[in-house]
Amino acid sequence: MRYFTFALILICLGTSSLFAGEPPKVEKQVVVFGKEGEFGAWPANHGMWNWGDEILVGLSTGTHKDLGPYYHNIDREKPENHVLARSLDGGETWTMEYPAEKGMLILDGLRHGIMPPELKEPTPVPLTEALDFTHPDFCMTLRFHDIHGGFSRFYYSYDRGHNWKGPFKLPLFDQPGIMARTDMIVNGKHDAIFMLSASKENEKEGRVICVRTMDGGLTWKFLSYVGPEPTGFSIMPATVRISDTELFTTTRRRENQGIEDRHRWIDAWRSTDNGKSWTAETNPVDDLGEGNPPALIKLQDGRLCLTYGVRKDPFEMQAKLSSDNGKTWSEPIVLHANGGGRDMGYPRSIQRPDGKIITTYYFYTEDDPYRKVYATIWDPGTP
Repeated sequence: MRYFTFALILICLGTSSLFAGEPPKVEKQVVVFGKEGEFGAWPANHGMWNWGDEILVGLSTGTHKDLGPYYHNIDREKPENHVLARSLDGGETWTMEYPAEKGMLILDGLRHGIMPPELKEPTPVPLTEALDFTHPDFCMTLRFHDIHGGFSRFYYSYDRGHNWKGPFKLPLFDQPGIMARTDMIVNGKHDAIFMLSASKENEKEGRVICVRTMDGGLTWKFLSYVGPEPTGFSIMPATVRISDTELFTTTRRRENQGIEDRHRWIDAWRSTDNGKSWTAETNPVDDLGEGNPPALIKLQDGRLCLTYGVRKDPFEMQAKLSSDNGKTWSEPIVLHANGGGRDMGYPRSIQRPDGKIITTYYFYTEDDPYRKVYATIWDPGTP
């Protein structure tokens, strides 16, 4: 408790000078999923959606196994289950949902866990009916089979994720492989831009590409690479629309390979022609230890909100805010302190109608080794 209180003091004292109005404030931590002997993680790999105070987030669950400080502590010889958590009260309480029990399988292949023998994901097929991205109850999740390449697929729902259709095959866009996660900008009923992680020419991960569909996913067009091919990787983009023609994206970056190299960061890119070309911006975060994907949203007041996990001592979930469309960023805002190690993070964030932000992620402490999915409810203050 003293660590959480200390984090609140840091927020109120350490960042108040950066805000002309009210400073940000963490209100509470809520456990979305957490059980003794089990592993819960990775909202960033799935997606998060909201309809007012109704919030849905995807996550993975499995069996806890102590694999040491450098690996995800999930037993790879047992199933990894892709599940959903739903809140009807703005993130205060959550109920677990299990799509596989309805025959709607949202599962990865052997690279990320072994499927239960009685469950087989259907082979992805081409989409034959145009998607309505503006349907009021629409949500969509993009998934991949292997972080080193291969094809990806997607599912969609018109009833807020209670029932899903899919899997549907995503094109390769002339890339060695696509490792898709959910990052999309809706332009209209059948028009959307998607930011995807693709394999590099050497078939290793990866680099970010920008693609577009203007007929609801029936056909797709490759628009651009986001920056030159990196030596290491640039993956897991998180993107917002700034104006009718301007997009801003952040990616998870590293430049060297190998487990001994701990330096990772979050970079940023701006497009002023709707994704046809990109210009590098100042890094929002220069050092994340072993690295973590960004979650980026645009707030109701126009500011940008970036959330991420810091996978180095003292192992924290943090946020930054920008009042100038990503040109400059605030000092870090501590959302969750006292982490037990590097197996944490992978956030998603949404903003409630009342302005509060709900950030979901996975985390553990020195006193509790089991990885749990949390929701931090916090107030971004006023600019």
